[in-house]
Amino acid sequence: MYGPVRTVLWADGSRWTPSDPIKLPRAPGHPAIWGTRLLADNISDLKAQIAANQKGIELVLEMVDHYGLDVVQAYMKHVQDAAEEAVRQRLMALSASKGMAERDTIRASDYLDDGSPIALSLTIDRKDGSSLFDFQGTGPQIWGNCNAPKAVTKSAILYCLRCLIEKDLPLNHGCLIPITVNIPKGSLLDPSAEAAVVGGNVLTSQRITDVVLKAFGVAAASQGCMNNFTFGNDRFGYYETIAGGAGAGPTWHGQTGVHTHMTNTRITDPEILERRYPIILREFSIRRGSGGRGRFNGGDGLVREVEFLKPLNVAILSERRVFAPYGLEGGESGSKGVNLFIRKDGTSICMGAKNEIIAQPGERFRIMSPGGGGFGTPTVNEKNTN
Repeated sequence: MYGPVRTVLWADGSRWTPSDPIKLPRAPGHPAIWGTRLLADNISDLKAQIAANQKGIELVLEMVDHYGLDVVQAYMKHVQDAAEEAVRQRLMALSASKGMAERDTIRASDYLDDGSPIALSLTIDRKDGSSLFDFQGTGPQIWGNCNAPKAVTKSAILYCLRCLIEKDLPLNHGCLIPITVNIPKGSLLDPSAEAAVVGGNVLTSQRITDVVLKAFGVAAASQGCMNNFTFGNDRFGYYETIAGGAGAGPTWHGQTGVHTHMTNTRITDPEILERRYPIILREFSIRRGSGGRGRFNGGDGLVREVEFLKPLNVAILSERRVFAPYGLEGGESGSKGVNLFIRKDGTSICMGAKNEIIAQPGERFRIMSPGGGGFGTPTVNEKNTN
């Protein structure tokens, strides 16, 4: 359950081997700390995953019993074949619509807030509708936790392809059959086994999606962040993700205050939040004017401000605080996100994209999530719109 025990090599060359795989080192010379806030919650999550897999097995076996193995396998292949053909046709259509040569390459890039580039060279071959997603030029593995395993990149590509298909098909591996993916080993998208990756799943995945959609030129950047906000103590932990603005497209305005791409969680109702936790939700509103202007405007982000009633550990894990969500075809970028810690005397401190602090009663945390990018050159009136 806990996985293999590994030796940790610190920057100063010292080594540390845990006696218990759940325990993690704090720093050389300091005692180990538990690698989880509430072990019971982690065990419950694992049990839920096992139960979901078991239910899936039971449903597949039920189909086999009812229709026969040959029929079930045949239909599974039909589903994959349909998805494969849909992706090939869509890639060929996009290539032709952009005036690309029969075999041609388009490039796109974007950056994490620490400046690490994610670069993509997308080659499409109209002869058979195949394509190469080459991430050569992406930055090396980084010190923080925004590295992403290869599976995250492939999942983001699969998601984008499914969004591009103009048919109602179930998500399946057939979408990836025409696709070849090249990810440089040792990059932040294929890091070593010792790399921290929790931020790769919730943040870097969003940037990969931004880059893929930018290469295709089909939608401006959405907020590109989950705004992971946590607080708690040794007795409880609370975790939420906060919505923002969606990017605009060739024929639509971006939605305001929604989760996009890699996140779709629902937030806790204010009444439940304040009843169960020692906090007051001071503000939860639309961040007016944060969407990028364009012929079609990007959606606005949100403002969420929480006041703490007890001393609590508070953390924020976010992106798009340095590089704004891009606009396309002359559309303006959406507003960058902002994280503020507000002391009892009203002093505001910018916390940056990723930080942790111990909050005292009466202190507040204010999160202003990013807006989506605009699409198309805005008119004079649109540029003057607040």
